[in-house]
Amino acid sequence: MDIKRAPRRAAVTAVLALALSLPVVAAGPAIAAPLPAGATAAGSATTPSYARAELPRPTGPHAVGRDTLHLVDTDRPDPWVPSAGPRRLMVSMYYPALPGTGGPRAPYMTTEEAGMLLQARVPDATVPPEALSGVRTWARSGARPVRGRFPLVVLSPGFSLPRATLTGLAEDLASRGYVVALVDHPYENTGTTLPDGRTLPCALCEVITDDMLPAVAGSRVQDVSFVLDRLTGGHPVWRHARVIDRKRIGMAGHSLGGNAAATTMAADARVRAGVNMDGSFFAQVPDSGLDGRPFLMFGAQDSPLAKTWDPAWAHLDGWKRWLTVTGADHGSFTDAPLLGEVVGIPDTSPLSVERSAGLTRAYVAGFFDLHLKGREQTLFDGPSPSHPEVSVRLP
Repeated sequence: MDIKRAPRRAAVTAVLALALSLPVVAAGPAIAAPLPAGATAAGSATTPSYARAELPRPTGPHAVGRDTLHLVDTDRPDPWVPSAGPRRLMVSMYYPALPGTGGPRAPYMTTEEAGMLLQARVPDATVPPEALSGVRTWARSGARPVRGRFPLVVLSPGFSLPRATLTGLAEDLASRGYVVALVDHPYENTGTTLPDGRTLPCALCEVITDDMLPAVAGSRVQDVSFVLDRLTGGHPVWRHARVIDRKRIGMAGHSLGGNAAATTMAADARVRAGVNMDGSFFAQVPDSGLDGRPFLMFGAQDSPLAKTWDPAWAHLDGWKRWLTVTGADHGSFTDAPLLGEVVGIPDTSPLSVERSAGLTRAYVAGFFDLHLKGREQTLFDGPSPSHPEVSVRLP
């Protein structure tokens, strides 16, 4: 039976309130304060910011390529809209590429996805959907991969967010020598465009309740495990799958996607290391831990979502760090600060677009460099003079 409108609980979950009550500048559950009554988000009519908006340049030595996969799990009906048939996933594959190969820069998102995101977050906005779909990326569509084998990192976005909102992090990881599978979870975000041109809406956004969120995190475990099956199994679907080192797989996510990183590790031993970026543990880390595998908790200082972190911290049984970022808010770990500039809503975070991206990239890549590449890091030993905003909690 398809999901129908369910009565909301009196106490709406924090991530739901953050995700659905805030404008697109957050591009995720909670980044900016709600617009004042009667206010609209408007771009300049004479020099529209979207005409020149560009993600921060990747920091690694490699050029970046991107392919897009449409994966269909014929053994699993869609968990939220069973009448839609089998579970369908859209996955953006980012990888180290040979310079000068490939086509034009890959699009940030489709115009239809951008329109649905604007309608959900800033229904009174005067900027067109192209304001978001036209954000300039760095990856080249169809570029040839660099020779070699690279660790694989799966990225999962926050609840109600399209995968595009983690594009900046995905491109940066690829430039540093990772293959990245950036996964969309249809019917859990504002819009997912399929190859046939249909854009699937959010089936959960209007019906979600507190007690449903662990199930959503659990469903993402099945999504991610299926993606890993199709990328690393005997007959991989991606044409460049040979560049993936199947023994070095990690996962990171934002908000509910960060919770999904932990739940996936608990269920799938192929994932060797995980990162939760400012997400509540609606589905808690098992009492037995994660079999000694490393996990990073990386969030905003005084985040309202961090109240579930104490029990998670206690259950983590491997290498672990708890990082808090002064001046960050929930969306600082995504492309949200840039999207806010595009839409024309001031960012409430003291951190700039460049600083937010720089901190997120440095610590997420540093974590995977340490645990998937064996490269020693000093970032996690304590306060860093070059990153004074970040506090480090040690075991």
